[in-house]
Amino acid sequence: MLEIIILLAIGLTAGLASGVLGIGGGIIIIPALVYFLNYSQKMAQGTSLGLLLLPVGLLAVINYYNSGYVNIKAAAIMAATFVIGSYISSKFAVSFPENVVKKIFAVFLLFYAVKLFFGK
Repeated sequence: MLEIIILLAIGLTAGLASGVLGIGGGIIIIPALVYFLNYSQKMAQGTSLGLLLLPVGLLAVINYYNSGYVNIKAAAIMAATFVIGSYISSKFAVSFPENVVKKIFAVFLLFYAVKLFFGK
């Protein structure tokens, strides 16, 4: 039961962050699954992708679209290549050792944090 409560809290937190900031999977869901539920890095990444497979913020997208903040053409172009890129990269990621995947993820978050902190 505790696991279900934690999963509900992670989902709600990620959903709130997604609606406000456009973030969720990599910055909230994956670290939370690893830290609070002791998921392996690969299990957390796969579970996050499973969560995002269909809903991908559908209701948030509708709100942004209705307010004129969605470029459909840009989203469609990126979606096509996102599918290809995620398929190819996942083939490699599942074969990497766990510690390598964690380090790649950590470096990504670190660089992004520095960019956010020092950027405009």
